[in-house]
Amino acid sequence: MVKSLAKADVILFGELHNDPIAHYLQRKLIEDLANRKDNRLILGAEMFEADNQKGLSDFMSDKIDYETYAKEVRLWPNYDTDYHPLVEFAKERELPFIATNVPRRFASMVYRGGFEVLTGLSEEEKAWVATQPVPYDPTLPGYVKMLEMGGMGASNHSNENFPKAQAIKDATMAYFIGKNMVDNKLFIHFNGSYHSDNFEGIAWYLNEYRPELKVVTITTVMEPNPKKLIAENKDKAHFTIAVDEKMTRTY
Repeated sequence: MVKSLAKADVILFGELHNDPIAHYLQRKLIEDLANRKDNRLILGAEMFEADNQKGLSDFMSDKIDYETYAKEVRLWPNYDTDYHPLVEFAKERELPFIATNVPRRFASMVYRGGFEVLTGLSEEEKAWVATQPVPYDPTLPGYVKMLEMGGMGASNHSNENFPKAQAIKDATMAYFIGKNMVDNKLFIHFNGSYHSDNFEGIAWYLNEYRPELKVVTITTVMEPNPKKLIAENKDKAHFTIAVDEKMTRTY
């Protein structure tokens, strides 16, 4: 897998956020690829929102200590165990680490009012989200499924903005991946598997923004028998990490 991934331009590593196996393999993967690629890597993650880039960069360059970093950046509750090892590795190897996700308050705005609400952002705020107008295909199976399963508003009517709130995250992550690409470097991005499964989400937007890039996807799935994928877990990505469903969860 490492040999194949080294030939990509972008790797989308889809994780289950509470799976320790995926987090362990993320750390091993960037180490192996950094050694193979002579540190020609760029890292990025859903877990950091674009308006927190300065705090992340300041921590990585030792301009601020961990305590200040933790106050300035909206770190996930499982950051210390699951994502700090990735940031620390990037610090050690002096690798860029990009905060790719849209500020969550913007996604909430889209949920309430659609993409149109983003036109009211300030110029500073617009720099933290994908360029408008955002391409959007509501017929993509992942967005259709979101609408069917979770797009019910308080009035019990289907909310068509629910998948749009997901799409603005996907689009923004793809936008910042593309924006920060450097020739002859490999961009490794960490995200929930639902953001790249079935070559949709971030992968779809990368194809819209930067179709010349070779994008390779990884997904993580839970299986009763990791040696044999159930039908619904087949062909979700180029590489599948099958974890025993009895494996301990981190939260």
